[in-house]
Amino acid sequence: MKIQINTDVNIQSNEALTTLVQDAIDHALSRFAEHITRIEVHLSDENAAKNGQRDQRCMIEARLEGRQPVAVTEQAPAMAQAVQGAAQKLAHLLSSALGRLHDHKEKTSGLPLSGTEQRTFE
Repeated sequence: MKIQINTDVNIQSNEALTTLVQDAIDHALSRFAEHITRIEVHLSDENAAKNGQRDQRCMIEARLEGRQPVAVTEQAPAMAQAVQGAAQKLAHLLSSALGRLHDHKEKTSGLPLSGTEQRTFE
């Protein structure tokens, strides 16, 4: 899974920020790594030099194999909070979307997908 980080002119890109973003994404999205081809992260400061309550913005777009890209956005007072929030939102979105795909494939094939059990109740 390739991670590309983009910042606006108000965000200083450095190694600490890159590590923060990569760790948050790895932690939240590692279970979906086989489905994700690329992650694009866009970081911005909505108010530039002015202080604001929720002016740090993180938008994460995930490119999935054989599917349309999906994206989420989170705004927070601190960039770390925005990144973590967006990563968690994306994990929830992917869990829902890929879970539905998994359920649909299982129903249409009549056979369980690898790693799942098919139970019969009498």
